[in-house]
Amino acid sequence: MRTDIFARLDREPEPPKIETPRMSRHRIALFGGTLAFYVAIVVAVLMSTWLVALDWKVMLFRPYEQWPSIHAALDYYVVLGQRGPTAVMVACWLGWRSWRQHTLRPLLTLGASLLLLNLSVGAVKIGLGRLGPHYATRIGSAELFAGGDIFPSGHTANAVVTWGILAYLAATPRARRYLSALSAIVSLGVGLTTVYLGTHWLSDVLLGWAAGLLILLGLPWVEPLITRAENWIFVARARLGAPGSRPLRPAPAAAPVAAPAGRPGTPQTGDEPAAQSPAHGQTGRPPAASTRPRPAPAVHAVRSERSPVTPAGSRRPPHADRAPRGGTAPARPVAGG
Repeated sequence: MRTDIFARLDREPEPPKIETPRMSRHRIALFGGTLAFYVAIVVAVLMSTWLVALDWKVMLFRPYEQWPSIHAALDYYVVLGQRGPTAVMVACWLGWRSWRQHTLRPLLTLGASLLLLNLSVGAVKIGLGRLGPHYATRIGSAELFAGGDIFPSGHTANAVVTWGILAYLAATPRARRYLSALSAIVSLGVGLTTVYLGTHWLSDVLLGWAAGLLILLGLPWVEPLITRAENWIFVARARLGAPGSRPLRPAPAAAPVAAPAGRPGTPQTGDEPAAQSPAHGQTGRPPAASTRPRPAPAVHAVRSERSPVTPAGSRRPPHADRAPRGGTAPARPVAGG
């Protein structure tokens, strides 16, 4: 018995269509405000403004030395922002959602969001090349274009996208509110944890929050591509003839199988018309074809027609004047006069 997602999609009816988020005016306004905040952070770091000075103050404060008792716990907590473990956990949950909702949209949305995250955050990281706090060389410097890959914070952006995608794909407004609050708490905690551990500047975390939020707010623009990808997957699977897939065209009806012609001497039943002898001027025709021929009822031969049990035949000598048992006696000649 198949238990994968495709088997569920093939044998179950379509569920009620789940409403997908759209680019409303409110969402567009949030996207524009977040984009402006993103550009402001980048400009502030490039120009080495007060934000860079604040980065150095927090770094020299060394929070991990101020509160060492929570260091071990936060080492585990920061895993919630690592791409590998979080992607596996969220993919398992969304895979179950895909099986329940009869659609591949949750998994495809997760894949699209992670792809956009890698492209956008990775390009800025490599382009700016900022060094982290542990590798800083000059106090007060922004440490840009030095071959680093710390700006923006990948842990923070990944936490925003990975856990925020659960709220984005929520089926009800109530679930969306609760999951939005939960993802915000997790992503804020992951960003501040990286500052506590000294692996990121404060400005790295601020830009990571903005980068992840831009991905979530812009996902409705990607929804048409996700729908096309889902349709393409099912069409390609049907063309390849995967077992259990739904065919694109109805299967042709099976051709009727002709019943074999009866052997000579086989008694004809009432279901099949008997072939006429050529002596009557007609050629015998095979019985009419049928998809499910009925079995002929067993016909028991009389005792006189049975074959002898032994090869030598019957032990009694034949009598010419005796009629066989079960047969009709020969007609006697009628004597005249």
